Parts: sequence; structure tokens; C-alpha cells
Amino acid sequence: MKFFVDTADVADIKDLAASGLLDGVTTNPSLIAKSGRQMLDVIKEICAIVPGPVSAETVATDHKTMLEEGRKLAKLAKNVTVKVPLTPDGLKTCKVLTSEGTMVNVTLCFSAAQALLAAKAGATFVSPFVGRLDDIGQDGMHLIGEIMTIYRQYPHFKTEVLVASIRHTQHVIAAAKLGAHVGTLPPNVLRQLFKHTLTDNGLKAFLEDWAKTGQSIL
Repeated sequence: MKFFVDTADVADIKDLAASGLLDGVTTNPSLIAKSGRQMLDVIKEICAIVPGPVSAETVATDHKTMLEEGRKLAKLAKNVTVKVPLTPDGLKTCKVLTSEGTMVNVTLCFSAAQALLAAKAGATFVSPFVGRLDDIGQDGMHLIGEIMTIYRQYPHFKTEVLVASIRHTQHVIAAAKLGAHVGTLPPNVLRQLFKHTLTDNGLKAFLEDWAKTGQSIL
């Protein structure tokens, strides 16, 4: 399973990239607004840090303008993935951009039917939002299972399932069990994957015992 981090905070991205865990980055207009910086500058900087796909989202809702925005974003760096909404105009834009060799992430997916359409439009990634489904009393992970089942029936589909709106580590584990290709995690959730009480306790005991020896490796 590939790990993307869902943030526009460059400091966080640099820190996590240093661990070797990051395969890519996803951003959206809300995350860019939170950064307080110019979108194009942020995307260029992130693309220079992380060699994998970096999602940059269009904000237009009509096909013509969305396509213009997507082409401009794609010129920022080779690893830009243009993010478009799962709407008729978004899928039209996806079809054109992918035919031009640009990676496309079709976002705001909330049903298996929508995911099927994204694959037929040639999306590089489709982003089902599990947390937002959980918020309204539906089972976000059930949707991931449905999409994975459908995609496996059609080997010619190359679209990868990018699990989005991840809220906690169990979302990550459940998605991995279902065979999802990618999870995009908020920085705090990615860091929580490291944590286990027994790891902390074991390390504490080892260090205490080492200190008693009075030795030094260096």
C-alpha cells in the first residue's frame, strides 16, 4: 500500500519524506487556504521534495475552464497529478488530460457507481472519502470493498483506489486488508502508525539497562 500525506504544510512534508515513508502528497483548496500561501508556489515546492504524485486541485466547475486550469497545473512539474471532481465536467476533463499524458486524481467519490465511471474515464486515481461517509452513518470501508471488487473484475482498468478522508489508523489497516492501492493520511495519523505502548515501554527498559552498564558506543 502506498502512503500519501494529505497536507499543504511543507515543513510536515519535509519531515515525513525524510523517513522514506511518503510515496506522494495530496492537497485541496481547503489545505492550500490553511497554508496561507500561493497555491502554485506551494505545489512547486512540494513537487521538488517528493518525487511521487502530488495532487493539485482545479477549482473551476465547467469543463473548459477546468481543462485550462488542469493544463496550467500540469506544467508546474512532471509529478503533478491534476485533481478534478467526480462530475460530468470533471470526467470530461479527466479524459482529455489523461490522453495528454497527465496523471489525474478524480476526487469526492462516494459510491461504487461513481468509481466505475472514473475508471472508464481513465483516471489515474479515484479518491473515495471514507471518513465523510462514516460521518453520515454509512460504512466508508464497505465502499472501498465494493470498488476493489469491481476493479478486480476488469484487469484493463488501471485506476488506483486512493482512500481519502482517513480519520484514524484503523481506517489505514482496514483499507490495506481490502487491497486498496493508496491511502492519503493526515500527518498526525501517519505518525500514529509508529506508536505502540509496548514499543515505548520496551525501548525505555532497554535504555535504562544500558545506562547501568556505564558503556558508550561512541
